[in-house]
Amino acid sequence: MAHIGKSISIKGDLTGGEDLVIEGRVEGKIDLPENQLTIGAGGEVSADVHAKHVVVVGRVAGNVSASDRLEIHESGIVEGDVRAPNLVVQEGAVINGTIEMTAKGGAARPAARPAPPAAAAAGSGGAPAAKPPA
Repeated sequence: MAHIGKSISIKGDLTGGEDLVIEGRVEGKIDLPENQLTIGAGGEVSADVHAKHVVVVGRVAGNVSASDRLEIHESGIVEGDVRAPNLVVQEGAVINGTIEMTAKGGAARPAARPAPPAAAAAGSGGAPAAKPPA
């Protein structure tokens, strides 16, 4: 696991093949398609982020995409759009952007549709309800 400490500041594209914890400042683009990225409590990221599993405890200014799971802890702030098949947002967390829940392959999940009224009536035996006596 790689670690970017509190006193480290990086500008540019970050790619890799191992888990990464950011406690410092990163500007640019982060791409860890098969690994976990954790933005720690002291971490400040100004970048579009893509990783298999993303955990936000600090602050992200940019779009966040996780191919498996995105977790935003109570102190976490995301100023951008988020996209993941699994999303955990703790009470107190902040997301200022759109949220897109995707299937594991990256395609958007189909919207759930309510049953048509005729099907709902058929499920209750199909007979209309009797009126109570007056």
